[in-house]
Amino acid sequence: MYNKTKDAILKYDKIIIHRHSRPDGDALGSQLGLKYALKDNYPNKEVYAVGDISERLSFIGALDNITDDIYKGALVFVLDTPEEVMISDERYKLGDFIIKIDHHLQRNSFGDLEIVDTTYESCASLVSNILFKLDLKISIDAAKALFTGIVTDSGRFRYDSVTPKTFQIASKLLETNFKITDIYNKLYEEDLKVVRLRSMFTLKFKLTKNNVAYIMTTKEELKELDVDFFIVSRGMVNTMSGIKGIDIWVNFTEDEANNVVVAELRSSKYNINQIAVKYGGGGHLMASGASLKDFDEARRMLEDLDRLIEVEQNV
Repeated sequence: MYNKTKDAILKYDKIIIHRHSRPDGDALGSQLGLKYALKDNYPNKEVYAVGDISERLSFIGALDNITDDIYKGALVFVLDTPEEVMISDERYKLGDFIIKIDHHLQRNSFGDLEIVDTTYESCASLVSNILFKLDLKISIDAAKALFTGIVTDSGRFRYDSVTPKTFQIASKLLETNFKITDIYNKLYEEDLKVVRLRSMFTLKFKLTKNNVAYIMTTKEELKELDVDFFIVSRGMVNTMSGIKGIDIWVNFTEDEANNVVVAELRSSKYNINQIAVKYGGGGHLMASGASLKDFDEARRMLEDLDRLIEVEQNV
């Protein structure tokens, strides 16, 4: 499979890299890490990274604006994305050959070649290992981007998805001698406004009958807060974590731009992925997401999560 990937890279002069919309550190880190590595090893090839941006993660690198004609005769990578509907920029379909690389639980296949391995805690870790297997050199910029992906999707190496392989790959990336503080300072330094916002959200969450913690934030509230959607949706979900007696927590945030309510589901104990999948989402066993029609559907999801706890407690 890795040889087929290398053959495809050698065959095409144009390579375009996609990932999921509303990117997190793993999506951008794996995407830009792969771009930098391919540019470093194949300087005569055109390599582009496209999709929506995240100001919070802009330190990883810049994305490219390209025209439709560039896709003609191009190799397309889609990273960190289990479902086609989640891909940022649907022009990926215009490419000549599509390679999917992902570490999430899968429901549907897409692309001409799939490299999916759920034993990796992050897509960045999987991409790193592919680069190692192909014996490609990794620059400081590529290593920093890939390490960022690993750090963010592993929760700073705290999640159960972390394995000895995680540290082996991280160690090899660190051999490029980049400053680890350059990443941590940019990732985890927060504006005073965000710190105060987190305090507000800690007081805001409610509980269902079976102690599922949840927060609902409307588009009107977002405008009043005057903060980036991502800061609230992904950034505030873990204000409910680490609380004794709360094993599932969900952050529902209305996304006016896409006319959906984004649900970020987390658990310290239960497989909440099955609930996310029911609502058209996905992810990992204990960290998943979904896009819902409205807050009524969000309330139905909470009912399903309550039932999940009841079933699990009666087993």
